[in-house]
Amino acid sequence: MAGSSGSSPREIAEALRQRIRAGDLKAGERLPTQAELAAGFGVERGAVRQALRILHADGMLANTGRGSPPRVAEPPRTDHEPQPATVALAPRLAEAFAAPHVRMDAVSLTAQTLMLALTEPVRLIHEGRIRPESIDLRVLVPSRNISLAFPVPVDGEDDDETLHDRWLARRNAQCLVIRHNLHSLRHSHGIRVNVSFRALPFTPPVKLYLLNGTEVLMAYYLVTRREEEGEEGEGLEMYDVLGSQALLFSFERGVGRRDAAFVEQSERWFEALWNTVTTELTLG
Repeated sequence: MAGSSGSSPREIAEALRQRIRAGDLKAGERLPTQAELAAGFGVERGAVRQALRILHADGMLANTGRGSPPRVAEPPRTDHEPQPATVALAPRLAEAFAAPHVRMDAVSLTAQTLMLALTEPVRLIHEGRIRPESIDLRVLVPSRNISLAFPVPVDGEDDDETLHDRWLARRNAQCLVIRHNLHSLRHSHGIRVNVSFRALPFTPPVKLYLLNGTEVLMAYYLVTRREEEGEEGEGLEMYDVLGSQALLFSFERGVGRRDAAFVEQSERWFEALWNTVTTELTLG
């Protein structure tokens, strides 16, 4: 049992929450008894009861009354409710990577959200929970040779080059991590992997993810004014986008006529763009 002797109710609740999120405790599954939990965490039953009340209030437990141990609650159905990109993308990718042949296309300003979200299906593959036979990923991000619409400095053009260089370094690092993590699956699991990057001649106003020809996730970038510390400690004021907080809208083929049309249009748009933009990304 994860936990340390004398854990507080909130610490116990957090440890159980992590087990639920990791899938060690699945929806509908009963938790250990209060006595077992108390022994495992080295606490009195009162602390366990408080922890269970915290999880019940968060909607993670059901049947918390007297008698049998509570069950892990079924997750709420939020398939079509927009969620922040960092919240919504990882579970969608985990579902997509459960298919035998994974096909994914992406358009974005950088690859940060995609890089972070891919850690979930990669983890599941390493744990043996899923094992696709092939993975094909195509990514479109802005070219290093264009003037970006954002980020841009608030005052004048003095910081233009600095902001561009910082964006470029992050873009390159994120794409390299994606390529490395997926290519490593070739050697560790024998999965056929193809990862391609191409350079857009413009700044995309949206981030778009196409999953296995069945679902499209789209979010408009949110432009905001913010400050970032420079290399010498100076403040860099800029207009930039909050890609991780942008709300992803889901459109699924087969859910309705509107969704099906959007998926088909998005696929045609990406394919036309990919075939038009033939410049391979330079990640050096």
